[in-house]
Amino acid sequence: MNNIRSNFNQSFKCNHKYEYNMVPQTGKKVVADLQQRSKKGLRFAKNIMKKEKMEHPKLRQALNHYLYYWNDFTHAGLFSAACEVVGGNFEKTIPTQSSIAMMAAAFDIHDDIIDKSNIKQKIPTVFGKFGIEMALLLGNAFLIEGYKLFVDSTKDLSEKKRDIALDKIKELLFQVGNAHALEVGMKESKNFTPKNYFKITELKAASVEADMYLGALFGGGKKTEIESLAKIGRILGILATLRDDLIDVFDIEELNTRLSVNDLPLPLIFAMEDQKVQKKTSRIMAKPCLTDQDIVELVDATLEAKPVIELKEKMKKLINKGLRLTETLPVSITRSKIQLILSFMLEDL
Repeated sequence: MNNIRSNFNQSFKCNHKYEYNMVPQTGKKVVADLQQRSKKGLRFAKNIMKKEKMEHPKLRQALNHYLYYWNDFTHAGLFSAACEVVGGNFEKTIPTQSSIAMMAAAFDIHDDIIDKSNIKQKIPTVFGKFGIEMALLLGNAFLIEGYKLFVDSTKDLSEKKRDIALDKIKELLFQVGNAHALEVGMKESKNFTPKNYFKITELKAASVEADMYLGALFGGGKKTEIESLAKIGRILGILATLRDDLIDVFDIEELNTRLSVNDLPLPLIFAMEDQKVQKKTSRIMAKPCLTDQDIVELVDATLEAKPVIELKEKMKKLINKGLRLTETLPVSITRSKIQLILSFMLEDL
């Protein structure tokens, strides 16, 4: 479910004097809650995949490699929060949480093929370690298992809600697929514009909308609550992607990787609308390998550019819109936690 690095675990990292991997207290609280919520669902999903018969030893090795490092607390965690905030018992929806995490894993593995990502967060990807064939097949396995489990989990819903759930998961996942198709086309045509990138970002955010829409639906939420949580999910998805891209400007390894495949972080694209910034950043990015000092100069130039300042203002407006939407939800600790996630999206940037 799609580049939010298929989850937006990275979004809870931050920049602190360009040390992007330091996590502020707010981020730690958010992470701890989402990890706790997703723990059982992730374990359930891993057990299902471990039991699947895989004839080729290399494919089994690829699966074990992915499962060992798999720690997607985002999708299942947000599903759980949406379920609970409308009065549902998220413990009863473990199979559905698992199915969502599995489909997200499928998109994650396939994304690495598209992006030619050999390493992410210093860990070899399935694509990087086992090749395109095994990555494609393993992604397919996760998608098949995840979708079957999702369909099975809808049997506890009314016929009307079941149809809604199946239609919605198809609609939103197709949006994610369209986002990646548009992104590939943009790279091929080299038509890197902020407008195009933002459209793609909005479409990618459909994966997080799916998490919260379905969580509220399975939790028995009212129509207005489900609609509000869907909108909050879309906003969170956009914010998480933008935050990820801002963080990527701070990370030498990630930035070098993205530059090598012409996948510029969104803030850099925005900043380069300014001719002076474009001249400076182009000179830096033309280097075969960036140094710490290069990153400092690049970050300063990027964050001080008017288009990026405007982008951060847009993020603030999205946060405020999301916070207003939470006011339509029942007052609870869970609502406060959703508000905390929204508020964190610009922290220390």
